[in-house]
Amino acid sequence: MVAANARTAITFALSPGQAHDAPEGRELLNRLGPLSRPLYLLMDRAYEGDETRQLALELGFVPVVPPKSNRINAWEYHRAMYRRQNEIERLFRRLKGFRRIFSRFEKLDVMFVGFIHFALIVEAFRSVNTPWKKSLFYK
Repeated sequence: MVAANARTAITFALSPGQAHDAPEGRELLNRLGPLSRPLYLLMDRAYEGDETRQLALELGFVPVVPPKSNRINAWEYHRAMYRRQNEIERLFRRLKGFRRIFSRFEKLDVMFVGFIHFALIVEAFRSVNTPWKKSLFYK
């Protein structure tokens, strides 16, 4: 999942449970395409491989990911920005608040993706500060 903040997902994709996250993450980055200006890309350590970091740099992102402790050629990263990674983790926690998502009742991927879209829409409406919000969600 590529997310803008704790409430907004930009894109996501399903992958098999036994598959590594990095190849799917690179595919999602390729879908976004190059940027017009540099933008921080907060990544988990699962994405700290050279190939993923190089792709992020080529697309115009500034990768913010700590190197693994056993890396020979470690790099510097923006530590203060990396602390904001918990915002993305909060989005995952909000999605897991929907029972159909955390327990994966659906056998078909298309149905499961549909419920993820539904949950993301509900989360987007929860973050909107409008007068009708209270009557919509709290009857």
